[in-house]
This record gives sequence, structure tokens and C-alpha cells, in this order.
Amino acid sequence: MKIALVGATGNVGTRLISELTRRGHQVTAIARHPEKLRGQAAVTPVLGDVQNEKALAAVLAGHDADAVIHSVKFLSTNASKIVAATKAAKVPRLLVVGGAGSLEVSPGLTLVNTADFPAEYKPETLAGVEFLNILRGEKELDWTFLSPSYFFVPGERTGKFRLGKDQLLVAADGQSRISTQDFAIALVDELEQPKHSRQRFTVGY
Repeated sequence: MKIALVGATGNVGTRLISELTRRGHQVTAIARHPEKLRGQAAVTPVLGDVQNEKALAAVLAGHDADAVIHSVKFLSTNASKIVAATKAAKVPRLLVVGGAGSLEVSPGLTLVNTADFPAEYKPETLAGVEFLNILRGEKELDWTFLSPSYFFVPGERTGKFRLGKDQLLVAADGQSRISTQDFAIALVDELEQPKHSRQRFTVGY
């Protein structure tokens, strides 16, 4: 497939490029500093600004993408603009690298609203909650929002993980975690074999 990856130079974006290209997909890597991505096979680096809806739509349409993957910090983006640009470019699918804060830790209680949730992460997390809510009101575009586990850092590519829906996944050792490499596997699996159309799901060990 031809995939437009928005936010291609970040921790998750770079792992997504690796996973997409190892499976034979063509990647249009959209970033503020596309020069960081030159020289990679099956990757076309493109300068793009997620805040400029018309310019982003033009980039997406110009590269004939089959799907858009959004991997940008929520405080730096705007869900309505991303959705509008994707629809304007007539790209049928939008997959979003989400956050864990909107997952439930118990019925009716989300992670971001727990007493010990770090205050410094709240603004980004709440922006992610708003992004998800905007997607949930979208009736035309085929979207998917993948939330990681609580600890989400580079690690091993194991291919062994669990999937869930709206509840935080916790392993037998009491930890909630997923590597960026295994997260990338889960998202590209969803890209290739969609099972969560217009839904949020989560991945963890």
C-alpha cells in the first residue's frame, strides 16, 4: 500500500517506517524536517505542516495515499484539520497513534483522572482525549485510534502482545507497557487487516 505517515521523525514514526517498509509498503514520510529521512528505500520524505489543512490535503492527494497514519503530539495538531485534510484528499482511512490516558483503569475512571497521574503529562493527554472525541463524532471517514500501554518506550520487537478495547492492559507483573516496536506491529497489522473500524483499541503485554 501507499501510506502517508504524518510525524515521521518521532520515536513512534521512525519505528512505523521500519515496520511499514519491512512489509513492502511505500511510505510518504511527512515531517517538518524531512531531510532526516533521506536515503531510505521505499520512503519519500516530504515537508509538511499539520496545522495547514489545505497544504496537507494537497500533499496527501499528490501522493495517492491509501491511508494516513497520524503520529504527532496532540498539542501540536488539530483533529478537525487532520480529518478535513484526509477527506479532502479522498484518502479513505486514518490511523492515529493515540495515548494511554483516556483508557479506563476501572469502570468510569480513566487513567488521566487517577490521583497519581503526572501533572506534566496532563495537557498532552487531555488533548489526545479531545482528538479521540472528535474522531468518535466522525461518520464518514474510516478511522482507527490505537492507544499504547502506560509505559511506552523503545524496546524489543517481539511480536507477542495482547489487544484490548477501552481498558488499560496490565501484565501479570502489574506493569502496563508496550515497546514502540511492538506498537508499530499492532498498528500495521490493523492497517493490513482492519478489525477496529471507527474504534479505539489498545495494545500491551
